[in-house]
Amino acid sequence: MMRPLALLACGFLSTLLSSSGPAAVPSSPAPARPDSPLLDSLLHADARLLPVVERAEEYELQIIYTQINRDAEQQPTFVEHTYRLDAGQYFNPASLVKLPTVALALEKLNRLHQPGLNRRSPMRTGTAFRCQTPAPYVATADSDRVNTVGNYAKRMLLVSDNQAYNRLYEFLGQRPLNERLAELGYPETRIVRRFAPCDTAANRYTNPIEFRDPATGQVSYQQPAAVNPHPFNSPLGRISKGRAHQAGGRIVPGPYDFTTANYLPLQSITGMLRALLFPEAVPTSQRFQLTPDDYSFIRYYLHHTPHGSGYSLYQPARYFDAYKKYLHYGRKPTSVTNSGLRIYNVVGMSHGYLSDVAYFADSTKQSEFMLSAVLYVNKNGVINDGTYGYETVGLPFLAALGQQIRSYEATRYRPTAYLPAGFEQSKAIR
Repeated sequence: MMRPLALLACGFLSTLLSSSGPAAVPSSPAPARPDSPLLDSLLHADARLLPVVERAEEYELQIIYTQINRDAEQQPTFVEHTYRLDAGQYFNPASLVKLPTVALALEKLNRLHQPGLNRRSPMRTGTAFRCQTPAPYVATADSDRVNTVGNYAKRMLLVSDNQAYNRLYEFLGQRPLNERLAELGYPETRIVRRFAPCDTAANRYTNPIEFRDPATGQVSYQQPAAVNPHPFNSPLGRISKGRAHQAGGRIVPGPYDFTTANYLPLQSITGMLRALLFPEAVPTSQRFQLTPDDYSFIRYYLHHTPHGSGYSLYQPARYFDAYKKYLHYGRKPTSVTNSGLRIYNVVGMSHGYLSDVAYFADSTKQSEFMLSAVLYVNKNGVINDGTYGYETVGLPFLAALGQQIRSYEATRYRPTAYLPAGFEQSKAIR
């Protein structure tokens, strides 16, 4: 049996990412960019967007609009237009961290290169430290209900399932996960927390995990419990938000501390989505080590709605088509999705922050573009009280933003009007 991958040896990346004590200097995020005149004009041209745009600082609004132009051979080039983009402006990424976690989990399976180990291998998660929870092998004829890396990835990409994320976070391990992202060109990113009430120390400890060969039922890989011995620093130093926060059922005066929370700048998650959808268009050093089948798998579940995916767990009515489509559809249960508009996206919703990072492929207009946005809708300034303006401000804004950019793209001149072949799959990918 192949020995589990050990934690990467301490070296340059460890020095860059970890904290050695109070005197450690956080790594600096990219400086703020000047606003694009084009994007600024598009935002001010739509009356639906003005209530947020005219108070953009209050809403901590950041937007990236990426035009995609193709040559006669369908090779894409990307032109970014940004509005208030600033990696130094912290926002809680929430479920945005699930996209790189899915990609790195699939990559780890490839790098382990173990017989009988793939995304369909039944998986058992044990416990070895406080705040850890088990996930046993599941014996069922419904393959969608078996605990596997592939099924956890589907649950994360289709409905943003938090427990599924926790399982893959534990499979990757805190330090290897972040060191690999640094190798890929994202040294400022921090994915250091489960979506569970675990303290900072407990999140450094990850569970023992075992896999079985789906063909034989024999154990194919065992991964022992692990720990990241050196806590990660915050690239932004101390981060505090809000005038008060709720804890233990009561309102506590004073800001909420995000210093040890996950951190994923909008530019970074946009780059990760581009690398997964257009791997040939990014430098080799920034490509995930994925197979063509892995890329097809990720694209399929990024695009499909819970019902349209064919995944048996998400057939109930509460998983409506726009469940995870904030841009353009605004997550409205009554929205009827346009079959000619394919949106490949990942979203975040937590602590008053609302975000969507998406690629639009519109066959009705022969246009394609990327659009990423985040805004903060917490009028009362209290963190964790559940009183946020998601439905009244955030989602209507994101819906209108997607519709405005799509309308502009329908009229924008481009030398050729090709959409990429091979993104759309005729049948479900397991």
